[in-house]
Amino acid sequence: MRSAIFFVPAKAYFCIKEESMTIESTLKSTFGFSEFKTGQKEVVNNILKGESAAAIFPTGSGKSLCYQFSAMQLPHLTLVVSPLLALISDQLDFLQSKNIPAARIDSTLQYKELIDIQNQVRNGEIKILFISVERFKNERFRNFLSQVKTSMLVVDEAHCISEWGHNFRPDYLKLPIYRKDFNIEQVLLLTATATPRVIEDMEREFQIPKQNICVTGFHRSNLHLKVMACAETEKNAQLLRNLSSTPEEATIVYVTLQKTAEDVASYLKQNGLNSSAYHAGMANDYRESIQNRFMSGETPIIVATIAFGMGIDKANIRRVVHYDMPKSLENYSQEIGRAGRDNEKSECLVLGNLDGIHTLENFVYGDTPEANNIEVVLKQIKNAESSWETQLLSLSKDSNMRALPLKTLLVYLETMGIILPSYSYFSSYRFKNIKETESIIQKFKGEHHAFVSAIFEHSKKARLWTAVDFDAIATNYNCDRKRISTALDYFHEKNWIQLETKQMTEVFKVLKPEFDITSTSKELISKFRMKEEAEIKRIGMMCDFFNSQDCLSKQLAAYFGESTDWDKCGTCSSCLDGGIKLSQTQSLPELQSLNLSEYLNELSAKSTQPLSPILLCKFLCGISSPKLSSLKANKLGGFGLTEKYRFQDVLKAIENHN
Repeated sequence: MRSAIFFVPAKAYFCIKEESMTIESTLKSTFGFSEFKTGQKEVVNNILKGESAAAIFPTGSGKSLCYQFSAMQLPHLTLVVSPLLALISDQLDFLQSKNIPAARIDSTLQYKELIDIQNQVRNGEIKILFISVERFKNERFRNFLSQVKTSMLVVDEAHCISEWGHNFRPDYLKLPIYRKDFNIEQVLLLTATATPRVIEDMEREFQIPKQNICVTGFHRSNLHLKVMACAETEKNAQLLRNLSSTPEEATIVYVTLQKTAEDVASYLKQNGLNSSAYHAGMANDYRESIQNRFMSGETPIIVATIAFGMGIDKANIRRVVHYDMPKSLENYSQEIGRAGRDNEKSECLVLGNLDGIHTLENFVYGDTPEANNIEVVLKQIKNAESSWETQLLSLSKDSNMRALPLKTLLVYLETMGIILPSYSYFSSYRFKNIKETESIIQKFKGEHHAFVSAIFEHSKKARLWTAVDFDAIATNYNCDRKRISTALDYFHEKNWIQLETKQMTEVFKVLKPEFDITSTSKELISKFRMKEEAEIKRIGMMCDFFNSQDCLSKQLAAYFGESTDWDKCGTCSSCLDGGIKLSQTQSLPELQSLNLSEYLNELSAKSTQPLSPILLCKFLCGISSPKLSSLKANKLGGFGLTEKYRFQDVLKAIENHN
């Protein structure tokens, strides 16, 4: 809804009030910047007025400064939720370079590091703390956070909260609940890619005042958008021609597959260009060294999967090339946004054809569960009656649903009023004594002495480790689970014991135990189908965009809800050369000629139960699932055999075969 969006003109003039001088002098003294970028001041002022806000700025336009600056003015902790470790690491490095007290809590920390950070947060010595959204599920972290006053919750990549966004993460939907649980008054939402529909979701879920949603526009005139029709067999040669004239310029080449990254980087090297591959399959240290060489200019060309670039703040990237088609217009916008942050001319080139489109579509189909998958979950809830406990990894295996669709299913069940999340806990606690048990007990007096004694007395000690038996402790001493876990965390922090926790268990209230499994399953399948259709439509819109005769820059701005007062940018390939027509450039053999039955029989022979046509189709299209993983299907010759064919065509061929 356009009325929900506050657009800031590109050349906005801000009246300098007397108090603004203090803000801008702080900006200069702390961050070294002489003035705010467009939109930043409005967002900061809203936060400093004690209100919540949203900053929807293009990639590289300074969203992070909005919370970094505000956090230094707020009385208590600012908690930043970010979806990727790379984003957290880069922002933390920047803050520490400005002597701003910031830290992160994640699974990479050593025991002493974690304790030091928690103590500094409690003492008010750390102003900004970074976490992933999953950290809120950690019982021990929740105990810690309940002891801390938090001024503001910052949600980076906030479009993840919307089911209609390009990177929906079901756990993000719980952030408003966490905000309430920990009494966090203010929220700041940050994203670079949000359509009007996604903005509405953000506004509603976090109750952001309409006037506090600041959108600075999506068009950047220094980015020259180009689409070139290119057959798959000609891509390497075309890429080489494009890069050879200025091989020293900083360039990111985006590909879909890890193997493609390796192959293309090798081809460029063989032809004299200084390039490196980058993908998630590499060791962390090696990836970091590649990134550092790119940042320093030592390696000018990176051939990477989309894992590269999140949080990269390199101003002089002159080219972003999409060797393969992006996943969506949102992904495209985010990825080209890494170019030209110095406002100098930068080229954004797509080597386009339709050869890989079916692969993109197939992964959408692969995330839609079958009715029997859903019914496994529903039966567990039905049998639980009033309270349902589950471990997501086990539930994923039982239901043969991957993590993302499974989490989406649980969110759907919440919105239907069938279940309500209560809390999460680790089902397995164990500890190893560092100090003698009696020494620990004697540190407490009176009732506390009796309580601590009960913990040790009713836990199960083995040779080195002691297993905590919450039920036995609670039965023999009138206390609840939270008090026990809080005490164990305290012992751990004091370095009296070494505490380990395992097996995260989610607890849900069953609000409607009388629900009908069959009708509920049908309703859920319908919801997944709608989501599937929306994702397929998103891919179609992307293809239409690159095929268009009209100005690409204007269309991209319009997609994100921005009106422009011009018809042609004069710099995109449509404006300069007219539009192009993308096509399928590789001819595929008829499905019937691939001898599918041989591969399907090989897979079926490994299973003790019949496999559904859809599961067989996922196998042929190279889409993994818990069941296929258990069968080690990816080691068989047929895995991914039909990844470039339409999912529905492959499914039809299987059904005809059966």
